Amino acid sequence: MDVLEDFPVRVNCKIELFGPDGVLKDKREIHNAVHANFKNSAADQFLAAPALLKPTHGAIGTGTHTPPNSLGAELDVNTFTTKTRSTNRLIMVTDWPAGDGTGALTEAAIKDGAAGNIFASVTFAVVNKLAADTLKITWNVDFN
Repeated sequence: MDVLEDFPVRVNCKIELFGPDGVLKDKREIHNAVHANFKNSAADQFLAAPALLKPTHGAIGTGTHTPPNSLGAELDVNTFTTKTRSTNRLIMVTDWPAGDGTGALTEAAIKDGAAGNIFASVTFAVVNKLAADTLKITWNVDFN
């Protein structure tokens, strides 16, 4: 009989900034913090009538986040462009088109709504998204 001693959740964030010509200008791969909201919601989904919300949005900001429920200076929140599963990995992608979420970005998060709880968050060195640039953030959630 197999016994699962540890059931960690690992989330990693990939940030990709593209210029107006579609060429990759900046790419970051960062391990980030997973908050209790994520673990509680994941466990809640096994109930017959889950009461907690699921992650649905990506958020970006220009400050330093203060876990667990807010970004330091939230700039913009968009719904996930895609959310898929591959074996034990959940992949959530949020896109910011030209003219959306423009600024000197230093933080990002997964949320359960536009004004919702934060499930995972990350801070990073400045990514300067200009008005004509597009931004793609991919969150890989591994259930090991």
